[in-house]
Formats: sequence, structure tokens, C-alpha cells
Amino acid sequence: MKQILLAACLFVGSQLSAQSLKQKLKLESTPTNPNIGAKLTNSEIIDGLREALKVGTNNSTASASKLDGFYKNPLIKIPFPQEVSEAEKTLRSMGMGSEVDKFVKTLNRAAEDAAKSAAPIFLNSIQKITINDGLSILRGGNDAATQFLQKTSNDALVAAFQPIVKNSLDKVNITKYWKPLMTNYNKLPFVSKINPDLNKYVTDKAIEGLFKLIASEELKIRKDTVAQINDLLKNVFGS
Repeated sequence: MKQILLAACLFVGSQLSAQSLKQKLKLESTPTNPNIGAKLTNSEIIDGLREALKVGTNNSTASASKLDGFYKNPLIKIPFPQEVSEAEKTLRSMGMGSEVDKFVKTLNRAAEDAAKSAAPIFLNSIQKITINDGLSILRGGNDAATQFLQKTSNDALVAAFQPIVKNSLDKVNITKYWKPLMTNYNKLPFVSKINPDLNKYVTDKAIEGLFKLIASEELKIRKDTVAQINDLLKNVFGS
């Protein structure tokens, strides 16, 4: 099987895209009402932001960590790495579609497993919101609180996710061939180099997916009164 996979990847090597393995998280940054929070104390603003992030992160981690939380959510599903999308097509044409499907499902199962460890990390970051942060986050873009959370929790998420992702990926045979295949491919002349670190790819995608969900939750809380589920959120984000 290793030889077949290697031949397939080398066959399509010259067609691989040069896109980055890690896609940047793209969050909406539309400015909010510049007068929001004008009648609130700093304490009320901070409490409201913390509550919003608690609700958003709880909802997001619960959704992402359940079975098929990544795999059946098109917003965050982790695909076969785009750099080798032609290799995926070739493998499927060779009758190895079931192996590819199992591989993709494993990537997403690893992310679902990792998401279970995110809640305490997010909680720790939420507590770091200070008086200086409060009003600027409240009046920032619709994802301002999410961006704050990303800055303060990303490193801890990477550290927590990587061993969990590795353990999940090690259970599937095809992942054993990934690094040697990409290492051999990178030795070819005139090709864009591919990062063979599948663990990093899944870890980055898992974290990116979580923040997409959190950003969506934040937007709902800011804009939808139904999502403002208690008096604190209504007081801070309500019109």
C-alpha cells in the first residue's frame, strides 16, 4: 500500500497547489455601535463580556466535541489537505476511496476529541479580561471578544490539542504513510514544499474551527436578543 500511495502522490506532485497548509482564521470585523456601553460601569462591561464568552465557548465546545461535531459540520469540517487535493482524486480513481474517506473521518475525529479539552483553557483566558480591555472589546468588531480569546488562549490550545490529535491519528494505518510520502515528495525538484506534519495540520484546523464557532456565537449574542439568554447579556448587549 505504501508503494501505491507513494506512486500516486509522485504522479500528481507537479500539480500540487502552493497554498499554505494553515488557513488563516477569517472573522467578521464589522464595527459595532460606538455608543454601546455608554451607560454601563466598567465592572458591568467586563462581567457582560465574560458571560458572553462563557456562553459562546460552552456552546461551541459542546457542539464541536460531540460525535460528528466537525465531520458533519461543513463550516468546520477538516478536509483532505488542500495541497494534495489532486492526490486525493488519484487515490479515489485507483479504487482507494474508502481509505481516503476513513482518513478524512479520522482527521475530524481527532479534532472532536481535542475539542473536549478546550473548556478550561477558554475559562482561564476569559478571566484575563481587564478594565482596559473591556470597552474596546465591547465596541470593537463583532468578533472582538473572539479575537481577544484567540490571542490569550491559542498557545495553550495547541499544547493541549497536539498529544490528543496524535493519539487519534496513530490509530489509522494511512496516517503512518503520510510523513514519508510528503518527505519523499519534497525531495523532488521544482515543487512547492509540503509540511509533512499531519498532527500540526489537524491541530491548527481544530483550533481554527472552534474559533469560527465562537465568533458565530458572539455575533448572535451581539445582534440577536434571543441569544441574550440572561439579564446580564441583555443589559450589556441589548439595545
